[in-house]
Amino acid sequence: MVPHSAKNLNVPAPRHRPGEKPEFDDLDISNAGALPRPHVMSDPKELFPFANGIIRVLNMKGQAHGEWDPKLDPEVLRQGLRDMLTTRIYDDRMQNMQRVGKMSFYMKSRGEEAVAVAQAMALDKDDMLFPSYRQQGLLISRGRDLLDMMNHCLSNAGDNCKGRQLPIMYTWKEGNFFSISGNLGTQFCQAVGWAVASSYKGEDAIASTWIGEGTTATADFHHGMTFAAVYDAPVLLNVVNNQWAISSFQGFAGGEKATFASRGIGYGMPGLRVDGNDFLAVYAVTKWAAERARNGGGPTLIELFTYRADAHSTSDDPTKYRPEDEARVWPLGDPVERLKGHLIEIGEWSEERHTQAMAEITSLVTQKYKQAEALGTLNTGERPPVSSMFEDVFEEMPDNLRRQRQQLGV
Repeated sequence: MVPHSAKNLNVPAPRHRPGEKPEFDDLDISNAGALPRPHVMSDPKELFPFANGIIRVLNMKGQAHGEWDPKLDPEVLRQGLRDMLTTRIYDDRMQNMQRVGKMSFYMKSRGEEAVAVAQAMALDKDDMLFPSYRQQGLLISRGRDLLDMMNHCLSNAGDNCKGRQLPIMYTWKEGNFFSISGNLGTQFCQAVGWAVASSYKGEDAIASTWIGEGTTATADFHHGMTFAAVYDAPVLLNVVNNQWAISSFQGFAGGEKATFASRGIGYGMPGLRVDGNDFLAVYAVTKWAAERARNGGGPTLIELFTYRADAHSTSDDPTKYRPEDEARVWPLGDPVERLKGHLIEIGEWSEERHTQAMAEITSLVTQKYKQAEALGTLNTGERPPVSSMFEDVFEEMPDNLRRQRQQLGV
């Protein structure tokens, strides 16, 4: 309750509470194809409209419109759909494993699959990724073995993190996938630093990083933005606006005052706002920003406007703070269904092929799950030796750690 003396203060409140009927009729959503595609080296001052509109290619009938249409080969679109389906089926399996006590924690990306998969496909394999905890689609699209991903989540003998990380905090050096940090804002700063170093060494690889809209309210966001803008760092700074930071809606991060993409304007960098459930638009915007970065145009801030369709994590119950059917009425729909609809619309997919693909992926995920379970789960299987906790940080172990190890007798 806000006291009367504070009557002029604005205390944000979500548009719906549990038990209320959700609707989004007043959202200002651009029509598909309405915004033109500017030259990649445009002056940021000319790009203000792209920070306040929403770049879209697919309409809700699965038809592509406008200059942003990347006109991808159907085989590329089918691969994108398959990667998104794999991400969704993998997520469901892993959450089920948590529910039966075989792992401690999990976070699904339902509703946001296009963000990770389309962006991974638009970037080069040499580009460095600094993800948050809802971009498992990056790994899947880059070809990470599902068995390795499951081993990590189960903290078993095949876990490349040796059980030292929270499940879903993946890392994959060979795939240029930087370790995920629970303190998400750090990814912005580290990505900018990596990008500056890459440019300094004369290399072509760029960096791309992801945070949620809630993290824009932290200092790390502004530190990263400042350094990126000042040094023209070749980096894509992605803000995934899925409307909810756990139980805090996007208004608490300032989303009701201005778009998150418009934060870029104050730093003198392009801010692009894109329909995050539109695979084609996400791909096209990422390609645009990557080409700009590789040509010396510096950083781009991308707001991916989407909706978190499931709980924040297995420790969260969203029915306590939002209507149960809010995701169902989200006006930009579901990314998997929209790409599927587009492929059917252009005659490159069918319900029968979709059903077959779902069965094949489910079989693959089940096969990998059985292999991972055989290596151990949260409560079964071999554990790394206690002595391993002192390894892999320092090339030469400092004296204080050596003494601690001796005290443990390992």
